[in-house]
Amino acid sequence: MARKKAAKSGKSQDLGIRLKSDLKRNYKLYLMILPVLAYYILFHYKPMYGALIAFQDYRPIKGISGSDWVGFLHFKTFFQNPDFPIILKNTLVISISSLIFVFPSAIILALLFNEVKLKSLKFVSQSLSYLPHFISAVVVCGMVKTFVSRGGVILQLVTALGGPKSSLLNFPQYFVPIYILTDIWQAVGWNSIIYLAALSGIDQELYEAAKIDGANKWKQVIHITIPGIMPTITIMFILAVGGLLSVGHEKIILLYNPNIYETADVINSYVYRMGLQKLNYSYSAAVGMMNSIVNFTLLIIFNKISAKFSETSLW
Repeated sequence: MARKKAAKSGKSQDLGIRLKSDLKRNYKLYLMILPVLAYYILFHYKPMYGALIAFQDYRPIKGISGSDWVGFLHFKTFFQNPDFPIILKNTLVISISSLIFVFPSAIILALLFNEVKLKSLKFVSQSLSYLPHFISAVVVCGMVKTFVSRGGVILQLVTALGGPKSSLLNFPQYFVPIYILTDIWQAVGWNSIIYLAALSGIDQELYEAAKIDGANKWKQVIHITIPGIMPTITIMFILAVGGLLSVGHEKIILLYNPNIYETADVINSYVYRMGLQKLNYSYSAAVGMMNSIVNFTLLIIFNKISAKFSETSLW
């Protein structure tokens, strides 16, 4: 026992010496990471204390420490709510549609950019594809409302093809396509950057060898390009699945109205409505916590699946 304690003590001392040496040698790097560390502590970890209100009948005048505890009452209330199946279905429909259409669109665009050999054309096209990302959600939603409302370009086209003559945002069946198309337009260019970075790391000698063997462009993409960026695609897919229920609520809140709640209302917009509009803070916190727990669980599951069937995973 004494030997084991001595060995543990020796290991801890060695670790302390190595840590001090590393801090002394790389202190500039540690100073650089301090602002990022402070940001996450102040704005991500410290607010976790407020999650306690999900288990309380929170009253701002009493504060977190003085509010009454109700346990899992708010969680049960949400699961028993008649709106729960509708909200969950809407969230899954929009999230899965984004995975099917938005996620691969960035990969396809990156592959297309990779085949452009004229540098000036490549620079201009990439720059144009990035611009929508920097347009605020308020402006994007204002543009969408203008285009699909009476007198809008898109509505006129739809009406000419036999569609409705009033705003498309008044019809539940049109909301998801509108949301996905605007998401692709706004995110595809920016999301393609990481795949372009991965493409730049592929050994060009592989393409030269493939040309000598008679492989055309399509075969080069299938057998060299896609396998070369597959680890990046896998990581991004795992992260996307980890946020499956976290549908971007900003655009939904700015676009939806009571006429399309049946297809537009998702978990995050429901949390916003319950928490900020109806001031039911504890209930909205419980719904938000449930959402985060499910997302975290999905992240772990898909990461384990990826680690089992491939060599790529988050950890």
